[in-house]
Amino acid sequence: MTITLDPFAPTRDYGRVRFLHRLNPLSKVAATIPAMVLLLLARDVPTPLAFLLLAVVLLVVGAHLSPRTLANIVLGIPLAIAVITVSFGAWADPAKVNQSVLLLQLGDYRLYLGSLQIGLATALRLTSIITLTLVSGLTSTGPDLVRAMVQQLRVPYRIGYTALAAYRFVPRFGHELQVIRAAHRVRGMAGGRGPIAGIRRYLGYVVPLLAGAIRHAERVALAMDARAFGAHRSRTERHLVPFRARDWVFMILFWIVTVILELLWVS
Repeated sequence: MTITLDPFAPTRDYGRVRFLHRLNPLSKVAATIPAMVLLLLARDVPTPLAFLLLAVVLLVVGAHLSPRTLANIVLGIPLAIAVITVSFGAWADPAKVNQSVLLLQLGDYRLYLGSLQIGLATALRLTSIITLTLVSGLTSTGPDLVRAMVQQLRVPYRIGYTALAAYRFVPRFGHELQVIRAAHRVRGMAGGRGPIAGIRRYLGYVVPLLAGAIRHAERVALAMDARAFGAHRSRTERHLVPFRARDWVFMILFWIVTVILELLWVS
């Protein structure tokens, strides 16, 4: 039996060492945005590499990650960098790169070391931006982010919680699809093998999945009406997501490190 945490429950505290889970989601987003903007403008290798290492260290030290997630980060990032480097390097315009070192020649095609350097810079820039988004993505929940936007940014709760309810439809659809597949197999409607049978099988899922989605939408609408959703300009929050002093400290320290890393490589 698989036990999953309720995403609408208060955030679990993993201790002071795993401090990222104790921070407000908005502080983690605001702390990393300036670094992402700088990375979009960077064209060298050391700058994105430094931010990539910073993000990985933050995740390994400050986040409570499962062994599978940690393995995906540690092993997936070098693999992604290698694939993107070769891909972008192979498609780089040879006329706009350093042609002093020729690595490969196949007929009229030439692969220079300068092309791979451009591919490496692009790969590091992309992976560093993605890894920075994981700092908040892996240590915050959607409900907490919505609560923080409603409480701190004064986003109307009608917009925030409506978007959150729509987002919650995605895992619901996955569960409904599993139930429909199981029901089809019990009734001997699984079909045969091959692409045609697969298309017919998936087309058979459309109508019951649509019917289940409509029923779920009706239940959500009734539940929101029963709770007087939208009747008042504000609502009482069951779970508060405060913006504490430690959130300011984290943001300011991250901004300072961002400026230091940028000035270090620019100079």
